[in-house]
Amino acid sequence: MIRLPFVEPGDVAEAVQVASAAVAQGGVLLVPTESFYGLGTDPWSDSGVARISIMKDRPAELGLPVLCADWQQLESLVVVPESYRVKLARLWPAALTVVLPTVGEVPAARSGTLAVRIPGHNELRALLYRLGPLTATSANRHGDPPSTTVDGALASLTEPPNLALDAGATAGGQPSTLVDLSRGEPEILRPGACTWEEPDPDSF
Repeated sequence: MIRLPFVEPGDVAEAVQVASAAVAQGGVLLVPTESFYGLGTDPWSDSGVARISIMKDRPAELGLPVLCADWQQLESLVVVPESYRVKLARLWPAALTVVLPTVGEVPAARSGTLAVRIPGHNELRALLYRLGPLTATSANRHGDPPSTTVDGALASLTEPPNLALDAGATAGGQPSTLVDLSRGEPEILRPGACTWEEPDPDSF
């Protein structure tokens, strides 16, 4: 396993070179997010997706959330309803994960839907611009609490990733808010760090 610093914008260039080689071969990255560390691989890679399930000791039938740098990457994976485009554009980048119908077959998806988000982590988004979308399930064994440090994540996982990008301790706190938009009306599956419901103006 290679471990690289990932604290400043200048760290991204070195990380891209190593990360791109790993991802191209179905490898797995340990990456920081706004809250916890996550496991990143190419969402179109069968071998990468399967390896993450092994590393987390997690049922293979569960899908993996995916991080995107921008709307172009996002729409290569999912179909965004017109009725929610303005709201999502206003909220992202943020700790908001949305379940949407997929565009074609994506190994990281399950049952024709995929959880996606544009993260509010500048260095991570810069990495995604260069690499493309990456999965971002929490870097811990299934059932363990998520990790705010590289060492905590490595201690929990069944095996190490190919590359660990060390940003020090992440903020922790609440996970991303998870909202299902795949069936028309929004359903909040997990309340989290980002507010989905807007306040009622009549309540002021």
